[in-house]
Amino acid sequence: MNPPILQVALDLVETDRALRIAEAAVAGGADWLEAGTPLIKSEGMAAVTALAKAFPGKTIVADMKTADTGAIEVEMAAKAGASVVCVLGSADDEVIAESVRAGAKYGVKIMTDLLNVSDPPARARVLETLGVDIIAVHTGIDQQMTGKNPLDVLTQIIGTVSVQIAIAGGIDAAIASEAVRIGADIVIVGGWIVRASDVTGSAREIRSSLDNPGPGGWQPPDKESEIRKIFSMVSAPHVTDAMHRKGAMHGLFPLCPGTKATGRAVTVQTIGGDWAKPVEAINTAGEGDFLVISNDEVTSVAPWGELATLSAKNRGVTGVVIDGAVRDVDDIRKMNFPLWAKATVPNAGEPKGFGEINAEIRCAGQTVRPGDWIVADESGVVVIPKERAYEVARRALEVKKTEDRIRAEIRDGSTLAEVMNLLRWEKQ
Repeated sequence: MNPPILQVALDLVETDRALRIAEAAVAGGADWLEAGTPLIKSEGMAAVTALAKAFPGKTIVADMKTADTGAIEVEMAAKAGASVVCVLGSADDEVIAESVRAGAKYGVKIMTDLLNVSDPPARARVLETLGVDIIAVHTGIDQQMTGKNPLDVLTQIIGTVSVQIAIAGGIDAAIASEAVRIGADIVIVGGWIVRASDVTGSAREIRSSLDNPGPGGWQPPDKESEIRKIFSMVSAPHVTDAMHRKGAMHGLFPLCPGTKATGRAVTVQTIGGDWAKPVEAINTAGEGDFLVISNDEVTSVAPWGELATLSAKNRGVTGVVIDGAVRDVDDIRKMNFPLWAKATVPNAGEPKGFGEINAEIRCAGQTVRPGDWIVADESGVVVIPKERAYEVARRALEVKKTEDRIRAEIRDGSTLAEVMNLLRWEKQ
């Protein structure tokens, strides 16, 4: 049995960066190098040629995602230096057949991508009869963000066809190991290598998981715990980037600099500094929850102070945000408790009981519902709708990985403008 192949998907938009990252990935054990679809769309066949020239001993994959004109696109990629050309498995049968004929003519293998195919096993059998060399099980990036992974489809495909099987889509070391155990011949890894601050180290970790797959038993993570774990890893700016610059509260400051908190929102509406409902909400909150208090931007009277903070801390509340004022600042800072407010003032209100707990509120410019997720750090506070929390967390992690990669390149001597190739996109 041949050892599994590690294919690295260079889903970048600049050839020079792709070449540098490819070199580091090869040093970590990459076998095949893929000119990803974004790279091909950005740089054309020149990117494929550059990879083939820089790595003459490596198999170069051109991820054309061909849906039409199969023969023409296979010819283009083959003449540019590709050894494998990727065609969409959902393309018309004649497109597949023409691609296979062109592949035979130019001496390249045809890989078909099952992305968004409704019946993967049935389509895989048809693709095999059409003569393709490799069938790729692929979960797209947007599908990954909602928790889908390609292992379920891989299990359905294995044993139904005799051609090589590849797997792609959010592959990390654990999923790579399970894929090999199930029977994948080729494991395609993108972000976990390409966006890593240490590309060589990440590639080496994946390579080790392929060569030593272990006993199996991989299970998808619990979504609730994964959301909390990821939100504790990323920053508020990562989250707003993932939400297309949405969700950020405004006008707040962290009372205890350097603190960070995340959790599900327990919402409180109070009026004019009345501190009854904010204090009562501590009893409503569970461990790991985040209190979000609207005081309708009133900053002359504080509905929150040191005793409430101590009570919330003992209850396991992760943080508090107040669209209003807070008092007892010195005592709260001694506790180093994560708290964000609009002002500080010594005046306390009266506990009259006006307001409501766990209703939809407006706080610092954002609508917050009970159960929405909050991520807060020194940059500010972000609200994530509960129904999108898992997706946003996964996207925020991708933002973080991208920044980690850029940071590593800057440390190696590039500038941000150079890494991002800003001049290329400027309006002339």
